[in-house]
Amino acid sequence: MSQSISAWQVFLIFLKLGLTSFGGPVAHLGYFREEFVSKRRWLSDAQYADLVAICQFLPGPASSQVGMAIGLSQAGYKGAFSAWLGFTLPSAIFLIIFALGVAQYSDIATSGILHGLKIAAVAIVAQTIWGMAKNLCPDKARITIMVITTCFVLAVPSAIGQVLAIIISGFVGWKLFQPNLDDTHQVLNVPISKKSGGIWLLMFFVLLIILPMIVWIWPNTTAIMFDDFYRAGSLVFGGGHVVLPLLQAEVVETGRVSNDLFLAGYGATQIVPGPLFTFAAFLGASMNEFPNGWVGGMIALVAIFLPSFLLVVGALPFWESLRHHAQTKAALIGINAAVVGLLLAAFYQPIWINTIFNATDFSLALIAFVALMYWKLPIWLVVIASGMVGWLLHSPFILESF
Repeated sequence: MSQSISAWQVFLIFLKLGLTSFGGPVAHLGYFREEFVSKRRWLSDAQYADLVAICQFLPGPASSQVGMAIGLSQAGYKGAFSAWLGFTLPSAIFLIIFALGVAQYSDIATSGILHGLKIAAVAIVAQTIWGMAKNLCPDKARITIMVITTCFVLAVPSAIGQVLAIIISGFVGWKLFQPNLDDTHQVLNVPISKKSGGIWLLMFFVLLIILPMIVWIWPNTTAIMFDDFYRAGSLVFGGGHVVLPLLQAEVVETGRVSNDLFLAGYGATQIVPGPLFTFAAFLGASMNEFPNGWVGGMIALVAIFLPSFLLVVGALPFWESLRHHAQTKAALIGINAAVVGLLLAAFYQPIWINTIFNATDFSLALIAFVALMYWKLPIWLVVIASGMVGWLLHSPFILESF
């Protein structure tokens, strides 16, 4: 079904998507299906569904991984890289410029704009939790896993606590659930041998183990940054929003990025099209020590997406075997419920307690939430409006009026 496609063509197509794909991971998957199944017919619906399934199964940003897999299927490794670059570059450049602007004009931080963006982040994460809980925690058992995970992560506020919660929930899911397996599917053609796939997977795990050792032996700030973002990209199940607690633990609790700047950047990430993982570019550029700026932004961006690339090209050759294992799917059910719990914990700390200080903040967050959930306004519009309202409420003219 595929034709001879060059990596350059793949890049241009994904660049267009990177400039126009607003709405988050689920919307991205809709854009991809329209572009590559309906319009270009690079894949059948069954093949596309297989790609989505494996990328939902793997840790990392599902929409970006689907894009890499599509690029890989059409133009090999160069196609995978071109797809990632085209889809990621526009939002990454914008967020680095935004970070540099905040650093250059520090009065922005006190103008109320950042507080408005933080309030928008409250509404966005609340909407995400609501939607994920409906889909991933539809019964008592999964709601229980979600609640226990939330309480555990709040009691053990560290990256280790989050990883431990995911592992335990996967084990509980493996023991508790019995998913149905669908044996009727169309085989997905992947231009990678199992041997090559095994090498890429080995590289993923080697880096996950070796990078902390390098940091311990040689505590260089560049190595520390690369390790932090690589680990965050390796341990996130459930999409871009779920990276929030991991990144918060790595950069805010260590004092390298202020909590206000962290939440403002997260709000700004909602304005731009493309993957939410480009939030890493903002954080890398915002570090209060070198590497920062453009260098730090690009290091963080590469580090957080590298696990996704290694996992996609490594796991695709083995998918036909993995998809038949009921125990694997059962563990994933438990992990998905834990993901909602992780996000709920992050909603309380750091988002809620560092953003909602009074009745005005609560009212604005509530209006933003209703605008997203029930008025169906686009995320970017709600974020921009929240920033403007924050600026107005904190402007000298308004403050003097009260």
